[in-house]
Formats: sequence, C-alpha cells, structure tokens
Amino acid sequence: MKTIGIIPARYASTRFPGKPLAQLAGRPIIQHVYERVLQASSIDRAIVATDDERIAEAARRFGAEVAMTAAGHPSGTDRCAEVAAGLPAGSIVVNIQGDEPFISPRQIDRVVAPLVEGHLPISTLAKRIQQQEALFNSNVVKVVVGKEGRALYFSRSAIPHLRGIPPEQWLEHAVFLKHIGLYGFRRDSLLEVVALPRGQYEQAESLEQLRWLEAGYPIHVLETTEETLGIDTPEDLEKAAVIYQNENPNTP
Repeated sequence: MKTIGIIPARYASTRFPGKPLAQLAGRPIIQHVYERVLQASSIDRAIVATDDERIAEAARRFGAEVAMTAAGHPSGTDRCAEVAAGLPAGSIVVNIQGDEPFISPRQIDRVVAPLVEGHLPISTLAKRIQQQEALFNSNVVKVVVGKEGRALYFSRSAIPHLRGIPPEQWLEHAVFLKHIGLYGFRRDSLLEVVALPRGQYEQAESLEQLRWLEAGYPIHVLETTEETLGIDTPEDLEKAAVIYQNENPNTP
C-alpha cells in the first residue's frame, strides 16, 4: 500500500494571485510545502497538481513530480481526485494545501496512521481553540467529535453552543476544536466523495466535508497541538517571513 501526498496548487486567487510562486526566504511557497511533505516518513511519493504551466515549470525546477489537471475544479479535493484516479487501487492519498509552508511532517504522519492501521475512509486533524477571536471567526472552521474520534459536524459557527453561559466565558466551560484542513483518504473513497451531489449542509456552510458526512462517510479526527499558517494574502506572507526568520536565525 503506497501513500501519495498530493499538493493542489492554482495560480488564480482573488486575494493573492500567483500565491504558490510567491517567494519566502528565496524559495516559492509551493517548494516549502513540497519539501516538508517529503520529510514525512509515511509519504512514498509527492505530486504537485496544477492547471498552470507557470507553477508546473517552477515545481519541475526544484525537482518535484508534477501532474497537470483540468482548470475547472471547484476545490483542491477535486484536483487531487483527478490525480488519484490514475493511482493504483488501495493507495492512500493525502491532500496537502499548497499554501501552508510550515506544514508539519508529523501532522501528515498522524493523518496517515489510522488509514494504514484500519479501514477508515477519511481522516483529518483538529486543534484546541484557545482564543475567543478564533472561536467566533467564521473563517475558522470548528468541529465536534464523538467518543470514537468520528466527526459529528463541522461549522463556521462556534459549536457546541453553551446555553445560559455568556459567550465570553465559553472557552472556560467547554473544549472547542478548530479544524485543520489536512485530509487523508483511501483512494477509492476520495473518488466516491467528489462524485457526490452537494448536500444541504454543504450549501449552507460552504464546507465540502459536510457533503461527505451527510452521505454517511465517517471522518476520523485526530487532535494536534501544532499550529498551521495558511498564506491567503500578501500580509500573511509578511507574517510567514517573520516566523521563518525566527525559526532560522542564521539564514540570510
């Protein structure tokens, strides 16, 4: 059983066009992601999936395997699925976002482990929320998890709702989890979920994982203590440069 890390990357972005090629410490963001994926002990092969020749050319220059995909995919998951369709049955596929230059190899290994050890179709990560700003930020996706580690629901709202407790005190009375958008799939499960019609909850919250839950696919959630940083805007890139310099003080 082979585990393949697929990094979907597109050039078009409303807030940050050309984001995968933006430079961080002298290397494009997509290169940072690719190199960290290769550091994961569970990954047998890594592929950059893109519809843009500029990204493909840059990736080939730093030695990455590249798969050219269709341009009209609505999500990175769909782009991954196009590549996965050409992989052997029984493969494990990890969807790694191409805008997270600090993705931890340990997090990738953590997502892969339950798929190797059992017969789960999908796995992902969550991190405990410790700041009220994140709890009530609709751009931060929350998840509630059952006793066996299965996702019960994902939402842009703060869940669970604590009745009778002032919102500013919620973090003192319950555990809230932020979803980390790193997914592991069994290859056949990935091909199945992208073929599903959009469900009512996905349409309401604009979260594709709700389509999978509504259709009955269990999603195993593992907790992580490591933070991630997605690059969505040029301002995020400036923050990333500061973080990189702090982590690598001897790098020019």
